[in-house]
Amino acid sequence: MAPSAEEVGRVEAVADGIAMVSGLEDVRLDELLHFEQGQVGFATTLDRDTLGCVLLDDPEGLEAGHRVRGTGEVVRVPVGPSLLGRVVDPLGRPLDGGGLIETIGYEPIERPAPTIIDRDFVSEPVQTGLLVIDSMFALGRGQRELIIGDRAIGKTAVAIDCIINQKSSDIVCIYVAVGQKSSTVKRVIDAVRAHGAPKRCIFVIARASAAPGLQWIAPFSGMTMAEYFRDRGQHALVVIDDMTKHAATHREIALLTRQPPGREAYPGDVFYVHARLLERAAKLSKAAGGGSLTALPIAELDAGNLSAYIPTNLISITDGQIVLDARLFHEGHKPAVDVGTSVSRVGGKTQAPALRKASHALRLDYAQFLELEMFTRFGGVTDNQVKDKIARGHRIRAVLSQPQYAPTRLADEVALVTALQNGILDRIPLEAIGQFCAELPAWLDRSAKDIFDAVERTGKLDDAQSARFAGALMALAAQIASTRPALETGAA
Repeated sequence: MAPSAEEVGRVEAVADGIAMVSGLEDVRLDELLHFEQGQVGFATTLDRDTLGCVLLDDPEGLEAGHRVRGTGEVVRVPVGPSLLGRVVDPLGRPLDGGGLIETIGYEPIERPAPTIIDRDFVSEPVQTGLLVIDSMFALGRGQRELIIGDRAIGKTAVAIDCIINQKSSDIVCIYVAVGQKSSTVKRVIDAVRAHGAPKRCIFVIARASAAPGLQWIAPFSGMTMAEYFRDRGQHALVVIDDMTKHAATHREIALLTRQPPGREAYPGDVFYVHARLLERAAKLSKAAGGGSLTALPIAELDAGNLSAYIPTNLISITDGQIVLDARLFHEGHKPAVDVGTSVSRVGGKTQAPALRKASHALRLDYAQFLELEMFTRFGGVTDNQVKDKIARGHRIRAVLSQPQYAPTRLADEVALVTALQNGILDRIPLEAIGQFCAELPAWLDRSAKDIFDAVERTGKLDDAQSARFAGALMALAAQIASTRPALETGAA
């Protein structure tokens, strides 16, 4: 065998998931390193005499003096349809006990975003099944929409409902957990398995107990797995839960490798890290295959502070934000979407025409109601017009409230908004709105099946169909109104 030269480095120190290495002068940034004890990591800082390496494995047994070698490679993850239905770590290793995954290849976790020439307009909808979002803050395939709010007020629930609603669509879903508790991750996976289509989902899990390096690469790994489908003309949705914990992990790694801190102790490159990640979401042109990758990053606020460093970064990177309000949540309005601060910068361009036509004034009506409600909270209302607006607003709020894991079909959404805007729900008591919403799907399946199918298939309604649709809704409202007094009497 011919002699060969090999560059071998030495571990100088190991602590908190970081190894300081010397003797590897030719290593490049983000290069994968192999350690004597079997661990792997990637180079994140390059100084004159040492380099900082973020470990991707348990550092147990790794000590100063151990040998380390460069590989000339970057971190890669497996891709392919065999990952569907599986729970994996950010390196693609199975966590569900389902055996080895036979993938078709490996791709780098860091890939360039599609160029402008390869992109197309975002024009196709992603139906979330949540009426408050689909009617007022519509999402498009290829969009980046931030879900943001205080801790434990339903941010993950909104994203999971969106994943569950794709069981009848052609969108592949990737859920990425960054620094989440095991119980939270289990609850999410169980919900998708119970209500959605888990065989078209990939769960990329980096728990709170995982190495900081695994938590850092998790969103990038999820994006690479999703890009496999996008680049083949398919459609993918990535949920990153959550970016705040990812930013905290990036800050931790940066401080441990002695990078200078900036605002709120985050290094200055945290914006670039998140920007280059989320820029990979795109709708490709027909020449590039026509696929799409939609991103729903989640971020956490402290006491509703939208002006903090990481939230403002993410808001400026994404194409809009769904803001959840703690007060609405604790008052029982779920999903607790704040219609005043939420926005979709793509919006109506992606909505189904029938839903766009029905909901064109819904947000304005609801915003006016919220203002009137605030002003009239401590005083009586004598003006009949104001009373009517407040009564209509209460019905809008009742219709927009929706139980978890129960996404609404597109035709049902069109029906509910039509009933609101045409005053059909004004004919029944406020407390009967829930009954109307519950009975509506079966009623439409029986009395307006052809129109229902047309909306689901094309998203459109002509004038004649709209009139028949409204007639079916009025018949249901009349039936509920006629039985309501009897129900109240029986209850009494």
